[in-house]
Amino acid sequence: MKDLRWPLVAVFVAWLAFLAFHETCQAVRDGPASAVKGAADAAGAIAERFRTGRITTTFTAALPRLQPGGATLELAAYEAVETFRRADERAVFFELVPLGTNVTEIRVPVTYRYHVRLDDPWRLDVRDRVCLVRAPRLRPTLPPAIQTDRMEKRGERGWLRFDLERQMEDLERSITPTLVARAGDPSSVDVVRETCRRRVAEFVRDWLLREDQWRENRFTAVTVTFEDEGLDPAALPAPTLRRE
Repeated sequence: MKDLRWPLVAVFVAWLAFLAFHETCQAVRDGPASAVKGAADAAGAIAERFRTGRITTTFTAALPRLQPGGATLELAAYEAVETFRRADERAVFFELVPLGTNVTEIRVPVTYRYHVRLDDPWRLDVRDRVCLVRAPRLRPTLPPAIQTDRMEKRGERGWLRFDLERQMEDLERSITPTLVARAGDPSSVDVVRETCRRRVAEFVRDWLLREDQWRENRFTAVTVTFEDEGLDPAALPAPTLRRE
């Protein structure tokens, strides 16, 4: 038995070495295949997130989560010098004796700003390599900013009138509600609409860049419409932004 002990030990060690070698070879064979399969699975999952029916969820999940109405994307602003004028004519004795006419006028620079809410509904779709974006409606940021340090006032008093100062105060109090109405008027919104469209396209393009989706074989253009435009999705305008 003593003569057989060392040969048996040698056989046992050789067997262990064979098993270790076999496992190592199996790992070498399976390693690259597993890595390739894992990468393929990951790429497939990423692609799935950017397909029709899924891309809206992918996009909205990336938006900041703040209180409702608090998350906004500021898009455009413009300044205008607004003029407010009021003329008030008075007479007594059955309108037979005129007391004159008070004329008040205020000129002031006003900054109008526009935004979309990030917590309003967004809809994204895919057509070929174009990302179709249906953004929320454009909203004015209220109230418009009045530059009171550049406000100019002018008044003309009627010959028997003594209430010019009160009329000027009333005119000044009417400025903010008048500007709020002007800011939301469609003609005012249209002044900045194309600028806002471009800004939204850049916002979505930057998101696609972060997701590595803004490239030749994925998305190469973004088309933006707004909810308040009522455009037919089947007749979309030309892309707002193209990949250069």
